[in-house]
Amino acid sequence: AADAVESLVRSKPDAVLGLATGSSPLRVYDELVRRHRESGLSFARARAFMLDEYVGLAAGHPQRYRNVIEEEFAGRVDFAAGAVQGPDGNAVDLPGACAAYEAAIVGAGGVDLQLLGIGTDGHIAFNEPGSSLASRTRIKTLTAQTREDNARFFDDDIEQVPQHCLTQGLATIMSAGHLVLLATGKGKAEAVHQLVEGPVSALWPATIMQMHPHATVLVDDAAASRLQLAGYYRQTYLSKP
Repeated sequence: AADAVESLVRSKPDAVLGLATGSSPLRVYDELVRRHRESGLSFARARAFMLDEYVGLAAGHPQRYRNVIEEEFAGRVDFAAGAVQGPDGNAVDLPGACAAYEAAIVGAGGVDLQLLGIGTDGHIAFNEPGSSLASRTRIKTLTAQTREDNARFFDDDIEQVPQHCLTQGLATIMSAGHLVLLATGKGKAEAVHQLVEGPVSALWPATIMQMHPHATVLVDDAAASRLQLAGYYRQTYLSKP
């Protein structure tokens, strides 16, 4: 995943990156920071857009995604001031903030490479099961499963996890030039199985990625354990022309 980001940024210094939060991309960010420090990988001309943000968390809250991205990645490399943007979860006019965010992505020329994780229920960004496959940036209500999964970031207290978020829609994500999704652990196995081998369905929102012309799915053996055609995937990967 870091190779893909580095290749893009070195060939197109003013690239637009899509940044995900959660645990899945953290090692990617650490590796990009290492390359920045040790081999001069620069983000000085790049821009970045976040996938989502909680609604109603105080500006200084440590789990506000803008703060998480700053701590885990943006503040550790050389992004210019204001180059990393996220949806405003504290806006008075939330629909207006969503429309403005969508327009900002378009105005930047679109996202070149979007990093993604996947939820145990198949959500990407905060597009929960039942999300419209044509959705754009909007407010969403988090499922009980997502709030339970994210409670680990809030002292294991689900009551502290916000009930609403702003999120890029599935159509917004599909507009990116390259999707790079990471999934590790047995808990993601069913979601990965549905993503790769299931029918395209709003019940498993990530399955829309089957329609993308340039999608990369990076998994470990545990996350791949439900794939019915795993042997064939390994064969084709080793036999690439």
